[in-house]
Formats: sequence, structure tokens, C-alpha cells
Amino acid sequence: MVYPTPNCLNLTFTIPPLNTFTIKDIENFTGIKAHTIRIWEQRFQLFSARRKDTNHRIYDGEDLKTLLRIAYLYHHGIRISRIAALSDEEQNKLSLQLAAEGSSAGLQVNELIAATLDYDYFRFERVFYSQVLHLGFEHCITKIIYPFLEKIGVLWLTGNVIPAQEHFCSNIIRTKIMTAIDGQQMNQQATAHYLLFLPEGEFHEIPLLYAQYLLKKSGKLVTSFGANVPLADLEAFAPARPVTHIYTHLLTNVTQQVMNRFAATLSQQFPGIKILLSGPQSWQLTMPLPANVFVIKSLEELQAFS
Repeated sequence: MVYPTPNCLNLTFTIPPLNTFTIKDIENFTGIKAHTIRIWEQRFQLFSARRKDTNHRIYDGEDLKTLLRIAYLYHHGIRISRIAALSDEEQNKLSLQLAAEGSSAGLQVNELIAATLDYDYFRFERVFYSQVLHLGFEHCITKIIYPFLEKIGVLWLTGNVIPAQEHFCSNIIRTKIMTAIDGQQMNQQATAHYLLFLPEGEFHEIPLLYAQYLLKKSGKLVTSFGANVPLADLEAFAPARPVTHIYTHLLTNVTQQVMNRFAATLSQQFPGIKILLSGPQSWQLTMPLPANVFVIKSLEELQAFS
């Protein structure tokens, strides 16, 4: 089944002029090697990078806009010589045509980035809801929102997204997932009770919220304490309400030693409860895992866990 592409999609967005990018940034955002970008710049004059005092190339928001559009077409099999011969309007038209014919994930991610940089709430909403209609809520989150957040994370790390922009998009996504959580009926007869939390210093709540949605939908009893939670708060709750599983998702960088100590502490404080650790930081555990500690590497694995 082919879904119509909403007419709100338009790649002619503007990016605040203060955003500047290195060629490595551009490589990360587009998936095009820096060497290839340099060749394109010289051969096809698609854009003209400025030079820093060190003679290194720097790119502005207009360059990023152009390269995101070009990368989208290129990754869909369009030869660069053909792309270079098209006007901006023709490139936009071809991008929309490709999106209508097949997967539009790359285009939608770029649209969400544009809406975030411009603080365009209504545009962000239109793209989000078009993808929920097209893919369903869960695939919208995993196929569109997660790749979008990954790119926003790179922009933030390189200083090209300010905290206000990150808060702008994150809050919209949080609201959507919380609404979906509320739409699921809690199974009061469930034998598995999951306690979800993020430890002190961890504030990346979107993966935790999505795990809460999936667990609740699959018939688990779920209690979430949210972000930045001291372990003492878990100790106060667990005896009052029987808990079978404790789940957390870790994104903030920590050392292996800190991660090992965290897993050991949870195991010791909650010896009769299964401890589920997910997220990139959990993958660096080096010690033999305690018997009640498990590393979860996918959402499917979390849903299947018993």
C-alpha cells in the first residue's frame, strides 16, 4: 500500500545563521564521506564552503540544508551529476516524489531537524502525525523519532543546537509518548510489576517513557519514578508494592568502574528482584554480572523478558 505524502513537506527551510559546521559534522549528518563532499564541491559547485584562519572548511546552515537534500537524493540512487543539474525547486520536487513512492524516513528526519532549528511547533506536529498515520505510532518512534534524536544529539554535542532547541523538540516528543501511555489500560491482574527509573544525573527520559508504553501495552504492571532518582527512593517503594523487575536506561557517559559499581549496588540492594539495564552505557559492563542483573539490548528483548 502506498501512502500519500502530505503536502506540508517542504525542504526550503531556514536555519539560524549562527549555526556553523565542520566537514566532519556534515559527514555525520549526511552519511557522505568528507572526501566525497570535497570532490562534489570542486566538481559541481553545489555550495561554497568558507575557510577558517586554519584553512579548514566550515559550512553554514544553508550549506547543511543543501547537503541534507542532496544526501537524501543520493542515498536513493540518484546520480550526483543529475542532482547537480537540478534547481533547488526541482530537487525538492524529486525528494517528495521519492518519499511518496517508498520509505521517507530520511526526508522526515530532516524535516524534524528543520522544524526544531526554526522552533516551528506546527510543522513538527504535522510531520509527526503524518508519520503516525503512515507507519503507526511504534514505528514512527523507532524509525523516525529515534534517528532524529540521534542527529539532534550530534548537533548538540557540536554546539550547533542550543539547549532551548533541544528542550523544544524533546518536550513535544515526551508529550506524545505520555499521551500514548495514558491510552493503554493498566493490567491490574499482572503478575509482573516493573519499576522504572533513571538514576541521579540521568535526565534522558524519552527511552524510559517509550519502555513504559511498551511494557504497559504488553500487559505488565508498570510504575515509573522518572528521571534523576536516588536509589533510596526505590528502597522505600519496593517493600510497599511488590516489585518483580527494576528497569533503567543509561545514556549519560560514565566510566566502566562507575557502571560496574552501579550494577553491583542495585544487585545487592534488591537481591530478590530482576535488574534490567539497557542503553549504551550498560553495554560496557566488564565484570561477571550478578545472577539477578541482565543487560537488555533491544526493545523486543525487553518485551519478551519474563
